[in-house]
Amino acid sequence: MNISFEAPDKVNGLMTITLEKEDYQGEVEKTLKDYRKRANIPGFRPGQAPMGMIKRQFGASVKVDAINKMLGEKLYEYIRENKIQMLGEPLPSEQQEQLDFESDAPLTFKFDIAVAPEFKAELTGKDKVDYYNITVDDKLIDQQVEMYQSRAGQYEKAEQYDAEQRDMLKGDLREVGKEGGIELSEISLMPQYIKVDDQKKLFDGCKLGDVITWNPRKAYPDNDAEVSAMLKIQKEEVKDHEGDFTFQVTEISRYVKAPVDQKLFDQVYGEGNVKDEKEFRQKIADQISQQFKSDSDYKFLLDVRAHMEKKVGKLEFPEAILKRVMLNNNKDKGADFVEKNFEASIKELGWHLIKEQLVAAQDIKIEDDDLKNVAKEAARAQFAQYGMSNIPDEYLENYAQEMLKKRENVDGLVDRAVDVKLTAALKNVVKLNEKDITLEDFQKLLQEK
Repeated sequence: MNISFEAPDKVNGLMTITLEKEDYQGEVEKTLKDYRKRANIPGFRPGQAPMGMIKRQFGASVKVDAINKMLGEKLYEYIRENKIQMLGEPLPSEQQEQLDFESDAPLTFKFDIAVAPEFKAELTGKDKVDYYNITVDDKLIDQQVEMYQSRAGQYEKAEQYDAEQRDMLKGDLREVGKEGGIELSEISLMPQYIKVDDQKKLFDGCKLGDVITWNPRKAYPDNDAEVSAMLKIQKEEVKDHEGDFTFQVTEISRYVKAPVDQKLFDQVYGEGNVKDEKEFRQKIADQISQQFKSDSDYKFLLDVRAHMEKKVGKLEFPEAILKRVMLNNNKDKGADFVEKNFEASIKELGWHLIKEQLVAAQDIKIEDDDLKNVAKEAARAQFAQYGMSNIPDEYLENYAQEMLKKRENVDGLVDRAVDVKLTAALKNVVKLNEKDITLEDFQKLLQEK
């Protein structure tokens, strides 16, 4: 066996592997003997069929399988031992000559290999990177307080409908002027969601007992699903009920936000953990600050990327081979997809290679506890979206364990854990150019990316 590798321009690699018969023949003979033991051929007892017959029937496919297996093993072994930083998978070379597998002559295989460009990516205290501290002002705290109030609120009875209060009506619905028409009781209706203004205004200021004549079909044009759900009929039946209906108001409910009191404090942060409104607002401020720290760290890593891409400069990639690799991985999408997305893919690949060096330089390793912590934070963030900020650690632990059981979640969590540890490490390496910024201006910065 002979293996050689050449990459004259350092990124377009050509690996040549020549196999002699004696390299793979032992494996072929061993496999054929196993076949003979298991073969069940008419006219022969199991395991007694002539080897010549076994070779004629299975020899060619066994030989090809043995060669392919040996090629894969030796190719990757060579790459590993010679520390070749390969991008993607090796591809059969366009220089490959026709092979005769039936002959005992040496077989020469050629593979095109995309090699990562050589460069040095490093950060020191001389590198200056912006870090944004998002300010938590009273307006943000007020918004969060109001959100908690809204989520803890409840409906109360009212005497008169007020669209501004987003009241909900309940009443009896009857079709007008149609014998045997639709009659429904206790139908819920929120007029503020009616699409047509002249139909919406019919309900303004209505009181208990009032009867409003309106037209559901006109109120929700081009939305037969909404009308059919309200009238409790099939969607295709809506066209048979396009006339007026009466709606007699039997109940008016108004959603009232919860007061800022001990009951709300206990509901949000657990019983007895917050004693008064000042503590409540401080707890909210701390919670927002923690959330903003994650946002600031995210922006910091984006800025590190921009800084490093500029510092490293344009990297040379084996574009022709990488396009073939990309096409091979996206056979169902075709060459147009590759051309359209290639530049963005190369940009991401460049950052991936830069980040690999930064991670290695900081000796970052991901342990099980790192994955668990990232999964718990992901779970905490999901619950926070629903206003649930006082989730017991045991519950988060169980939720995180369930996330980690799903393979499709793990890769993303590993990437996140790497980003978290890399960000923390690099904040202690580079010189931080700290800037205070409002949330509004910070969001504008992110939109510019």
